[in-house]
Amino acid sequence: MDNAGIAATYLRDRGLTGSFRHGLVLGSGLSAVAELVKDPITVAYRDIPGFPRSNVTGHAGQLIAGRIEGFPALVMSGRSHYYESGNIAAMRMPLELFAALGVDNLLLTSSAGSVNRDIAPGQLCIVRDHINMTGLNPLIGEPGDERFVPMNAAYGAKLRARLKRAATEASMRVSEGVYMFFPGPTFETPAEVKAAKVLGADLVGMSVVPEVVIARRFGMETAAVSVVTNYAAGLDAVFPGHEETKRMASDRALAFRRLFTHFFKGLGDVM
Repeated sequence: MDNAGIAATYLRDRGLTGSFRHGLVLGSGLSAVAELVKDPITVAYRDIPGFPRSNVTGHAGQLIAGRIEGFPALVMSGRSHYYESGNIAAMRMPLELFAALGVDNLLLTSSAGSVNRDIAPGQLCIVRDHINMTGLNPLIGEPGDERFVPMNAAYGAKLRARLKRAATEASMRVSEGVYMFFPGPTFETPAEVKAAKVLGADLVGMSVVPEVVIARRFGMETAAVSVVTNYAAGLDAVFPGHEETKRMASDRALAFRRLFTHFFKGLGDVM
């Protein structure tokens, strides 16, 4: 049995039974979103066999299972990043575990910097596509034809439409844009930000993209929402920093909760 299978058996023995169709991955400062889960079963990452641990402040390091607005959901409060270990496939095992537990719709959250003046700090932005110029791919070295994953619809149109509808119902303004992946942990230089804008990016960040690639490998529909924590380097006089990222994300956690509350409420209309 592989690591994901061993972990799935362990979690089922802990009470995580049934199928969790929807999975959420929460980024820095967004652990409060997990409070949406009713009757939660919470398991620390360190207790799950083979599960990677995040050492980034602002990540709770917990897997939470339960129901959101009556629908089964599995929530990762915190994620592993490439910059922590040098492993671009650090999130492979958790997402393979999600697939083993029945997740077929994956919602990702993150913090991001904006390279677009029209997408200001504090706004939520739905990702419609991404740019990865790093040369890093979590499926490199994976055997079999499953590694040849088409990415022309990486961010599912139906999930994005449901998120937009949820935002409308919650009377929230959300933007939509292209996310460019940088490996971190340093923030981008002004020249890199300028290049990102020329290439068509609206956001820059250090996560999301590896997870989307892995999730698509396992057949999940994916969507991502970023909170803009700052304008990227060179767009204003402020120097980006992790403390600012955590503070702004924490401040906007309630907005994420409203968005996902309406998203899950709306599932009754499509299921």
